[in-house]
Amino acid sequence: MTSPRLVPPSSLSAVRAIRHGQSTANLAFAEAERTGATGLPVSGIDRDVPLSRSGIDQARALGRWWSHLPPGQRPDLVVCSPYERAMRTWQEMARTAADVVAVDVDVETVVDERLRDREMGVYELYTPAALRTRSPEEADRRERVGEWHYRPPGGEAMTDVAVRVGQFLIDLDRAAQGRSVLVVAHDAIVIALRHVLGGIGAVAPGRLPPVPNASVSTWENRGGRLALTSWGDTRHLTRPTTPTKETPHR
Repeated sequence: MTSPRLVPPSSLSAVRAIRHGQSTANLAFAEAERTGATGLPVSGIDRDVPLSRSGIDQARALGRWWSHLPPGQRPDLVVCSPYERAMRTWQEMARTAADVVAVDVDVETVVDERLRDREMGVYELYTPAALRTRSPEEADRRERVGEWHYRPPGGEAMTDVAVRVGQFLIDLDRAAQGRSVLVVAHDAIVIALRHVLGGIGAVAPGRLPPVPNASVSTWENRGGRLALTSWGDTRHLTRPTTPTKETPHR
């Protein structure tokens, strides 16, 4: 039996969600997985992890994608995670788009703490192999309960992320009625958006759906409700776009 879903109405015209470009931690984690390394590949704190060189290039490709959108279809509000890699992604996007179309990217930008990445508590910046080596019992628990429900000591489960993202959407709908919104954040935030916008009765995912770096996921207003129209789109990273021509503002 399929459970019915009750999708609440929304005044927003569209929501686009971008995962930040590749970070130095993404790069280090991939290398650790490739080599089987069990140490901690990244120092510092998660909030301060920067973009890699490739991540900056991806953010600039997103800026060219933005410039390709007809002016009337571009989001007129950007809400960004407070983490360095997300804010740098938007900064590079805006700078590149302005260079391409030769006009200022004049869009209201807000940073919201609720769009921070999932907090991993005492295991912040641990790779799966590092967790398995240093705390095998915790690694077993993570596998047993599944990623959606696993809450590391001092950290968050995806259920916790979904709660704060749900409140963010309620407030956003009240504060930005009728607007088209761009969210620049993290894979956990994009996944939580998908779950919350799926409505009351949406089933928690058995496995977390992949969200590529610098991908765009889009929800459009259809009959007063936001409907998912594209997920994890990365076509802008592999093909050039032709920018929409505009007259520079005087």
